[in-house]
Amino acid sequence: MINLKEKSTSPVHAVNCLLKGLRLLAKAELRKYLLIPILINVVLYSIAISLGYAYITDLITEFIPSWLSWLEWLIWPLFFISFSIIGFFTFTILANLIAAPFYSQLSVKTLELISGEKSTVAEQKVSQVLLAEIGRMGYLVSRMIPLSILFIIPGINLIAPFLWALFGAWGIGLEFMAYPLENKGLLFAQQKEQAKTRRLSTLSFGGLTVLGLSIPVLNIVVAPAAVIGATIYFYSLNEKE
Repeated sequence: MINLKEKSTSPVHAVNCLLKGLRLLAKAELRKYLLIPILINVVLYSIAISLGYAYITDLITEFIPSWLSWLEWLIWPLFFISFSIIGFFTFTILANLIAAPFYSQLSVKTLELISGEKSTVAEQKVSQVLLAEIGRMGYLVSRMIPLSILFIIPGINLIAPFLWALFGAWGIGLEFMAYPLENKGLLFAQQKEQAKTRRLSTLSFGGLTVLGLSIPVLNIVVAPAAVIGATIYFYSLNEKE
């Protein structure tokens, strides 16, 4: 059993849980649950990096208006970070859809490791799970589309990178915190309410995860570490309560 002394809902605690998740990747008990998700991440993030390398420079150049060319030294990095977030956010959602069964098992095994007790997954109707996942996709897409449109509106597109950074942190926080909550029978609507009651923690956890996902090589292990970290986070909250 792993000793968890921090029992706080603060954003710092959420970040610490993610860092604990990175350290626990080395635990022998978790290794067999990591192989397939890591292979999925290697394939998808390699595609993302290849596409980004091929197209991102031209794409950014198109979105910077000519009358702001004198500020290109400032705007270019903002757009680069923003498009990187969009790309890795999209590929992370796809990777999570494929790897979801393995991440669910990883969360269960993590809970057993940190609690020292046998853990089970709450049984749910397939129809309810499917509807919840459709709701999750609808929630994300309904925000991705208008945020993407902002990039083509001159002037307003200057704030788009900041809005995407916030949304990326929030969306990724929701994604990875879903696994331990879903194992306890909480579907998307309830997961979202849990996140809203801990908004800063969700943003902090998601923001650091997005940062890790944007770093080549590191990004292939950040996703499973985030599943482990989210499991630790909610376990510590339950212990506090």
